Amino acid sequence: MPFQKIEAEKLSRSVVRQIEQLILRGILRPGERLPSERELAERLGVSRPSLREAIADLQERGLLEARAGAGIFVAQVLEAAFSDALVTLFASHDEAVFDYIDFRRDMEGLAAERAARLGSDTDLKVVDTIFRKMEVAHSKRNPADEAALDAEFHLSIIEASHNVVMLHMMRSMFGLLREGVFYNRQIMFKQRTTRDSLLEQHGAINRALQARDPVGARAAVEAHLSYVERALKDQQKADQNEAIARQRLEHESNRR
Repeated sequence: MPFQKIEAEKLSRSVVRQIEQLILRGILRPGERLPSERELAERLGVSRPSLREAIADLQERGLLEARAGAGIFVAQVLEAAFSDALVTLFASHDEAVFDYIDFRRDMEGLAAERAARLGSDTDLKVVDTIFRKMEVAHSKRNPADEAALDAEFHLSIIEASHNVVMLHMMRSMFGLLREGVFYNRQIMFKQRTTRDSLLEQHGAINRALQARDPVGARAAVEAHLSYVERALKDQQKADQNEAIARQRLEHESNRR
């Protein structure tokens, strides 16, 4: 029988597999810089030649990228799930905004339910820590900080759901949200009543997660995104009424 000697897996391949897993699980994020070659080789317990071979493989496959004088980074292309043409289409049609919220309500409700059941104690501690930062930002009345922490809070729940497909898909969706493709999150934090309501809603989500209440966590997320939908529709209606009023004033001015 043609048996062949079994050889131990090449060290470089072991390094590749470990970095792949870290990217897949979202531990290494798009745009994140890897440690220096010396430090990374020491952490992994491999030689620099083996590490260089692994890095070259990952670069060739588009998972890592080298930046001159800066180091090795997780490729940003991992967040680019939508073509530029489709992003432009999203931004130019209001219906995409509400379809986006519907999609988030379904996906994040499921993620919160999973996080309450499957999230580790560390996962839930991360969620709670971000919420505490939201409370501090709220007291300082900084819309930009509140908006950034809002996104971070929701993504931490998706990370705690332990579903890698959902994680990378939702990161792409939040990437578009950060760029203002669907709506400007900062605007929602400018009005005091809205800011207070949003903070309380995030608090309700956090409390359900910390209590490991899957049904309550899902319901809290769904209620929060329904509120966001209503707020945006109200804003859209107000903008339309303002535009109509402006047109009337211009028309009357032209008649004089």
